[in-house]
Amino acid sequence: MLVTPKRDRRAERREATKTEILAAAWVQVRADGLAALSLRDLAHTVGMQPPSLYSYFDSKHAIYDAMYAQGAREFVEAEPAEELSDPLDGLKQVSRFFVGFCAADAARYLLLFQRTIPGFEPSAESFAISQGSLERLGQHLRKCGLTDAAAVDLFTAIVTGLADQQLSNDPGGDRWIRLIDDAVEMFYDYMTKKQKQTDTRRRST
Repeated sequence: MLVTPKRDRRAERREATKTEILAAAWVQVRADGLAALSLRDLAHTVGMQPPSLYSYFDSKHAIYDAMYAQGAREFVEAEPAEELSDPLDGLKQVSRFFVGFCAADAARYLLLFQRTIPGFEPSAESFAISQGSLERLGQHLRKCGLTDAAAVDLFTAIVTGLADQQLSNDPGGDRWIRLIDDAVEMFYDYMTKKQKQTDTRRRST
C-alpha cells in the first residue's frame, strides 16, 4: 500500500511568501534601480510589517543573494541546448545569447555581472549556479582550438562590454547586438594567430 508523504504546509507557505517577496523586489529594482531596494517599501508591498521581513531574509544582502541565485538559474535554464557543428558559429550563438539575456533586463544584468552593490558578494552556493556556465564557455573555446588561458577573460570582456554598451546607450534597440558576429570573428582571428605564434615558439625551443 502506497503511503502519500505528508505535506509540510507551513514550509510551503513560507516558500510561497519568499517567492512573493523576491518577485516584489525585482519589480522594485527594475523601476527604481538595483541600489534603491528598500526593505520598508518591500514589506509594505507584500502586506507585512518591516520587522516581519527579517523572518524570511535576515538582511538586504540576503535578498540580493536570493535574487542573484534566481537570476543565475534563469541564465542556466535559458542557455542554448543545441551545439552547432561549426565551433565559430557556436561561439557566435553563445555571444548572441549572452548579450541578449543581459539586454533584456538591466537590473538582472547589473546584479549578475557587475559589482554595483557596495559590500555585496553572492554566497558560494549562489555563485556555484553560474560556475557551470563559465566552465562550458571554456570547453567551447577549446573546441574552437583556443587553449590560451587568457581566451576566457578576453572573450567575457568583449561580450560584457557589448552588453554594457547596448544597455547604456541603446536600451531596447540592437545597435551593439548587431556588432556581435564581427566582434566574435575579430576575437577568434586574433586568438588563433596568437596561439599559432605561441605554438611556433614552443616548437623552436
